[in-house]
Amino acid sequence: MRLPSLDKAAVWIVLFALVLLAGLASDAFLKLNYLTNLVRQAAPVGIVAVGVTFVMLLRGVDLSVGAIVSMSAVVCAIVMNGLADNLWLGAAAAIACGAAIGLANGLLIAYGKVSSFILTLAMSIVVYGLVQMGTGGTARGIVSPGFREVLNGRLGGALPVLVICLLLAVALGIFLQSRTHFGRSVYLIGANPEAARIAGLNVKRVTVVAYVVSGLFAGLGGLALLARTGVSGTNPGAGMEFDVLAAVVLGGTTFAGGRGGVGGTFAGIMVLVIALNLANVSGLPFAAQLTIKGIIIIVASAAHSWIGSRGGARSQH
Repeated sequence: MRLPSLDKAAVWIVLFALVLLAGLASDAFLKLNYLTNLVRQAAPVGIVAVGVTFVMLLRGVDLSVGAIVSMSAVVCAIVMNGLADNLWLGAAAAIACGAAIGLANGLLIAYGKVSSFILTLAMSIVVYGLVQMGTGGTARGIVSPGFREVLNGRLGGALPVLVICLLLAVALGIFLQSRTHFGRSVYLIGANPEAARIAGLNVKRVTVVAYVVSGLFAGLGGLALLARTGVSGTNPGAGMEFDVLAAVVLGGTTFAGGRGGVGGTFAGIMVLVIALNLANVSGLPFAAQLTIKGIIIIVASAAHSWIGSRGGARSQH
């Protein structure tokens, strides 16, 4: 039986150790109800992180996801307008909004040859500006009756619906990366873009699709966030991109591309939410929690790069 490589297993080892540590600090972490509540809170970030994983596997980055979450939530609430008949229309509008922004990102990056970092950063500023202009700086729209009640409910009185939504998003992401031509192409292009191009892969098309996928999952994340908060706010997704990047990098998908995956991203989300909740329980101020989050990104990225270079060195001998 072939054991998983160290870079793939590392985040799961860290997660197991962190759960044990958290359990020693507070027995609440050992209770299923408490843990599922933590995952429920992380659902919006987790859903968005699934889509961003594909972009980072391509050696790209998507800094516009926080803005997409904000716009999707606002669009959804405005379209729903408090009417039950508009529930599905509002949800579809939010998802379409995310996919459209992702499409714009992908086309400009693939065909305009613009840096993904600069382009998505600029796009986030544009989208945040549009949200502010559209809302006037105040909450707009009213969610349809039953929207929050369903998504904030519990299946069988035990498992939160938002947790199920996150697990379904992760399952869909794993299916896309492992069972589709698109997923296999993402890994090949991320590992060696030039070799993939010579082999006949349509690098530009795969890039566009990856950003559409990222935008689509960000739209779904906007729905999840709207269900949690109940109001669209002005920019409810502001800063979410940093939580997403932390989770993806922690899960083993680095900016080098071609390595990692959605499964690791899910573990990264869990490590991040438990670590920050543990810091909160310990009484650390919000500023200290932000510092911890930044350190996690730096250490995880450096550790995965070191593991990857060690693995490459061994394969050459």
